[in-house]
Amino acid sequence: MSDPKKKTGNILSNVGPPSELPSFITANVAAPPAGAESVPPAAPMVTVDDTTKREETDPFIPTTFSPAIPASKDTSQYTAEQAMAAAAGVRPAEPTLPDQPVGRDFASMILNPEPVAAALSPITLGGSALFGWMKGAVSGSGILQKVAEKAKNSVDTIVTTLDPQMKEYINSGGDTEVIVASDKDDKVRPIREAFQTVFGKATIIGLAAQAVGIAAQPVGFAAGLKGAEHRINSIRAENPRVDDHLPVVAVENFVVELFPDQWFEAGAIVLFDYAKNILLKTVTQMTPIPLPVIAALQADTPEDYMLKDTGFATTVGSVMARNLNTSHTEWHRSYTSVSRSEMILTAAKTIATLYKHAVLDYELTVASQVDSAVGAAAVSSITGGDGGDGTPQPTE
Repeated sequence: MSDPKKKTGNILSNVGPPSELPSFITANVAAPPAGAESVPPAAPMVTVDDTTKREETDPFIPTTFSPAIPASKDTSQYTAEQAMAAAAGVRPAEPTLPDQPVGRDFASMILNPEPVAAALSPITLGGSALFGWMKGAVSGSGILQKVAEKAKNSVDTIVTTLDPQMKEYINSGGDTEVIVASDKDDKVRPIREAFQTVFGKATIIGLAAQAVGIAAQPVGFAAGLKGAEHRINSIRAENPRVDDHLPVVAVENFVVELFPDQWFEAGAIVLFDYAKNILLKTVTQMTPIPLPVIAALQADTPEDYMLKDTGFATTVGSVMARNLNTSHTEWHRSYTSVSRSEMILTAAKTIATLYKHAVLDYELTVASQVDSAVGAAAVSSITGGDGGDGTPQPTE
């Protein structure tokens, strides 16, 4: 008969004792004697079976390096052809070792340049299509040159759009330098833009100048041209910055009665280059002037005005600005929607273009004169004192 207390006992009491842990020590190590220094146990030995099991359970394949040319082969003495053949799997002939050992640095490697030159010959030859295209692309009129110019123009356009004043610095320089006989911006700026448009790059400098001996408001074409010429003569005589090799441009505004009781205002533009003996003249767009304004100018001019024979004592700009309630430099825009600078710009482009043609003609003339002088000197040196046919001239 079973004991009832044994059936109703604690559940943990039915669990058996733990089994013995596995031991990786293959041999028993004797305990050290008393007083001796303890030695740590040796690492467990891994058998071949354990290595095989680890390789079978390891999902990763170990990475190994397998060189095309075994490390035991000395390739320092191979030529380029032998090295390529060895890489392709062809066993090259064993190189002949020199009498003295050679180091394995790159300086001692002997390479045959013939295969490289033969491979690059279709590209480096002058008659090849690829090399010819590249040579034509980088030439002065090639594709790359045009792309560079277009990119530069695009950048200049962006810069001048963001800051219009940068146009003066971008287009300054070159072989053309022009002096403007005025320091007023509404005169200097359009002349600078006109010359830089025609010549590409030009340096334009504005210097103050006065028209001496001309009325404040010249009347008639002759008075306007005379005022511009006086400005040029004045700046050339008084300013040491202006020499005979610098062209000078002057602008002088005048009024003229073209038809009975119909007056107009315009600007005379004169360019003078003393060294090249070039004198150019033109007139800006004309602006009609109301007759009451002319009457006011005549009334403001005293009878004893010393320069009355050349014009009025008061400028038309002062009267028009007062009537239009604007500044004396903006009355053209307020009255006709065309500014004074725009009128000067159009005429200045004409002057700049005519000056460019005149300079080219002058250079051609000088070149022909030099060629004629050189030819005459050569003939004279060859003929000497004879008459040109080899016959000596009789002595007087």
